[in-house]
Amino acid sequence: MPLTVIGAGFGRTGTLSLKLALEQLGFGPCYHMVEVFKNPKAPGYWEAAADRQPLDWKEVFAGYRATVDWPSASFWRELSHAFPTAKVILTVRDSESWFASTQATIFKGDFDDPDDPFQRMVRKVIGRLFDQRLHDKDRAIEVYERHNEMVQRLTPPERLLVYNVAEGWGPLCDFLGVAEPDTPMPKVNTSEDFARNVAEHAGRI
Repeated sequence: MPLTVIGAGFGRTGTLSLKLALEQLGFGPCYHMVEVFKNPKAPGYWEAAADRQPLDWKEVFAGYRATVDWPSASFWRELSHAFPTAKVILTVRDSESWFASTQATIFKGDFDDPDDPFQRMVRKVIGRLFDQRLHDKDRAIEVYERHNEMVQRLTPPERLLVYNVAEGWGPLCDFLGVAEPDTPMPKVNTSEDFARNVAEHAGRI
């Protein structure tokens, strides 16, 4: 099945909440960094993508209807071309709070073990975005804001939703053309949630 939704937002912008929301709305399964843990082949796919090697995106996303978060957010342009009818959702939050959240969670480790496929993937896909300067606040925010501006500049307005998950179901459901559920919008992956996930995955993201 082709992707119907492409998440262009960086990690720590509510991407796991969006994953669960999309799945509740019928746009699942939705790919997310947590899916990489489940597939031993996945880090290799994303390393290849980072090295600009030919990749069959339909193979990477076999069985999925949507994708959000890293690693796929780094390849939103390639995916938007590969799946031209998919809608693009750019999750955003305040730059300062985004950076603080990354430092408490996904950027906390150094990912410097070359023998670990997952850590190699993170360094290539995410680290390269920031010149491996994951703790440099000015650099990280510059990259984050430039990415968000680029997504908005290059994506046709009718295809794009710029979305803060704190806005709830309304904008998301309007954009996707579906009815709002009666249940609250999912809110998950706080720093505490993240710490529990790290423990479960032996120190990985």
